[in-house]
Amino acid sequence: MARQKGIVKLKGTLDDITFYKSKDGFIAKLKSGIPAETIRTSPNFVRTRENMSEFSTAAKEGKLLRTALHAYMVNAKDGRVTSRLTKLMSQILKLDATSVRGLRTVGVAISLPNAMLMLQGFNFNIKSTMSAVLLVPYSVNTSTGVITINNLLPANDIVAPEGATHFSLQGVWGKVDFTNKVYNVQSSPVVNTALTAAASTITLTPTAAPTGTGTNVYLLLIQFFQMVNTVQYSLRNGAFNSLEIVQVA
Repeated sequence: MARQKGIVKLKGTLDDITFYKSKDGFIAKLKSGIPAETIRTSPNFVRTRENMSEFSTAAKEGKLLRTALHAYMVNAKDGRVTSRLTKLMSQILKLDATSVRGLRTVGVAISLPNAMLMLQGFNFNIKSTMSAVLLVPYSVNTSTGVITINNLLPANDIVAPEGATHFSLQGVWGKVDFTNKVYNVQSSPVVNTALTAAASTITLTPTAAPTGTGTNVYLLLIQFFQMVNTVQYSLRNGAFNSLEIVQVA
């Protein structure tokens, strides 16, 4: 694979080279000469089929998590969140030590402490990570889903983008069952505060505990707003908002 240079950019296929545009720019790569049927059936491509199967599984597991959290990540995500999450799910399912290669799943692996640690800390908006926005520690009560931020002084403890006048905080607690492909998600009321507010302790308490079985994921969401004539508007369509998985249990 190579990047196209020069003034004229090509799209399409010429001889054995395919030209196309991606998020990384204009790309040129050799066209594969291996028929799809050969890849599906030939003993020489067993490893390839296993890799393809597990990649498909990882993509589906990532989609399940994104679907479960759609209401919160819709305003706090980057353009590569799907591929980044699929990559992470691919790494997690490789920790499945009981299933045969090609059939490993996140549902089996996620119960392992190492797998939980890999999922913990995932930021849905890599352009605005939680550690870069929130400069004070917080605690997560995994029994109640309550997230507490003690003595938060916005002017010192929140790195706000230019033009922001207010920010909001919300806690999210979800149960995601990667084996049975079901989920239930609950959240706290939104706490909206001026960036000039005095120091206070923020307590984000879910309105209810999520039902069902699965992996517990706890998230913290920060959104920024600009007040104009008593109305708060989302700043630059959420480009600076942050959503992170802060705990997995």
